[in-house]
Amino acid sequence: MYYLGVDVGSVSTDLVLIDNQMNVIEKLYLRTKGRPINAIQQGFKILKEKYNGLEVNAAGTTGSGRHIASTLIGADAIKNEITAHAVAALEIDKDVRTIIEIGGQDSKIIVLKNGVVSDFAMNTVCAAGTGSFLDRQAERLDIPIEEFGEYALKSTTPVRIAGRCAVFAESDMIHKQQLGYNDSDIIRGLCDALVRNYLNNIGKGKDIESKVFFQGGVAANKGMKAAFESSLGFEIFVPEHYNMMGAIGAALIAKAAVEKNGKTNFKGFKLADSKFISKSFECEGCPNRCEVVKINENESTIGCFGDRCGKWSSKKAI
Repeated sequence: MYYLGVDVGSVSTDLVLIDNQMNVIEKLYLRTKGRPINAIQQGFKILKEKYNGLEVNAAGTTGSGRHIASTLIGADAIKNEITAHAVAALEIDKDVRTIIEIGGQDSKIIVLKNGVVSDFAMNTVCAAGTGSFLDRQAERLDIPIEEFGEYALKSTTPVRIAGRCAVFAESDMIHKQQLGYNDSDIIRGLCDALVRNYLNNIGKGKDIESKVFFQGGVAANKGMKAAFESSLGFEIFVPEHYNMMGAIGAALIAKAAVEKNGKTNFKGFKLADSKFISKSFECEGCPNRCEVVKINENESTIGCFGDRCGKWSSKKAI
């Protein structure tokens, strides 16, 4: 039996296929590029070519584009990222007490008590410390992002960098470069600054207790992991599929939903060959005059989004 999880974010769209023993059979990382429907179709084309005829017993969606993704694929569960990340982490280790999650454009902290989410916080305003910010700094320094963490670990005298704002951090880095500091000390200083920013803002007032899981794409950065461990004073664990935990959680939640309901709504991999067209219109039902987006699949309307009252979005596919 196989289960599919789809995590549609602003930067990436992740697809994961797991089996009944919770083994990850396939994982796909695709750039969303502002076109989630195209990204999902691209992922389904890859899965169809590789696993054509495979029966998927349940499918779940999460991420900022979870509702659109659910309409497209016929999801059995739609969950927010907080729940999805928590479910995936607890499936791996029941002793997890805190989850640090840093993705492409946002950061989260999730506090767990007795296996349930007791507190959380998100930062979607400032880009400092997120994957896109680190990508930009690596590009500016002409260092592959895959080697960014290794540079930080080579540092002997980290430079103190202002990290409360992405703009200030970047300008401070440039200033330190002009003064002649080497790349390793600057990068380690940046990692330390971003961790301070995270703990003083997102982690402020939160009980960060071990065992801590570090999830999201930034968890691949060994410098960030080391900086967190230095600040917190204990080991941080990076799970094997750290950058796919949202999608894994969505698949697990969908599995539970189907076991409860007895059937799946999953449409299959055939949507890889479907033609999707999005059109918008202005609803004149009330003074709000909402702009409603209608998605058509092969000339049939499968869903509407954007209305405040639910007049259109609550309708089933026609």
